[in-house]
Amino acid sequence: MSLSHSTWPVVLTIYNYPPNLCLKAENCLMSLIIPGPKSPGNAIDVYLQPLIEELKILWNVGVETYDISKNETFQMHAALMWTMNDFPAYAMLSGWSTKGKLACPACNHKTSLRYLKHSQKMCYMGHRVFLDSNHVWRSNSISFDGKPEYRSAASLLDSKKILKDLKKIPDMLWKKKKKKRLGPLKD
Repeated sequence: MSLSHSTWPVVLTIYNYPPNLCLKAENCLMSLIIPGPKSPGNAIDVYLQPLIEELKILWNVGVETYDISKNETFQMHAALMWTMNDFPAYAMLSGWSTKGKLACPACNHKTSLRYLKHSQKMCYMGHRVFLDSNHVWRSNSISFDGKPEYRSAASLLDSKKILKDLKKIPDMLWKKKKKKRLGPLKD
């Protein structure tokens, strides 16, 4: 039980089925499994490349499919509509950092956080902004961080704001820094 291992399943689900059939085992397609001693990290695109290529073919060209109800074939096209994943996978797939000052993709620049010096971790507060403005927890300061919450939720980023932020990033080549090797240990 002391071994740590990370297995990342990539499951495709057909969402144009009725809701009671979407997530049945026979309608979930295990497209790939990424095994390893740890998460794939930035190399996840290498693992997903064959799936992306197949999805491009399904979108652009399609595949001939038989419709049993009409007793005829048709050209079926498919699209990836969305992904559902945990925050570590979200960070790898989107490139959004889920750590630090801008960890919340919904709050972005208005992420409410506090650094806890004894545990040396960030604590993300202020999630009561997503409750209705008259919700009882908004004014409850004792159960939370000692303050009532009257702010409104942050608005979602629009494409113009994202492009403006991206222009601030300088062009650079990302290279891994090589770790210095220590010489052999001497007695």
